[in-house]
Amino acid sequence: MAIGVAHDMKKNFEDLINLNIYTNDAPEAQDFEIKSSTTVFADGDRVPLDIALARETMNAYLKERL
Repeated sequence: MAIGVAHDMKKNFEDLINLNIYTNDAPEAQDFEIKSSTTVFADGDRVPLDIALARETMNAYLKERL
């Protein structure tokens, strides 16, 4: 579900965000403390899961940060 939301945000924000999706064991994820199978970051900050999993709330969250 989070991946689908992430892809939608990429479409919504086009060139304003850079989307990367990594598995928990990817080298890029090693610098982060990941506690669950779904962890979303925006500019290095962890996004609360209830926000990251809902398109409307994630859209609003990103609009505030841009």
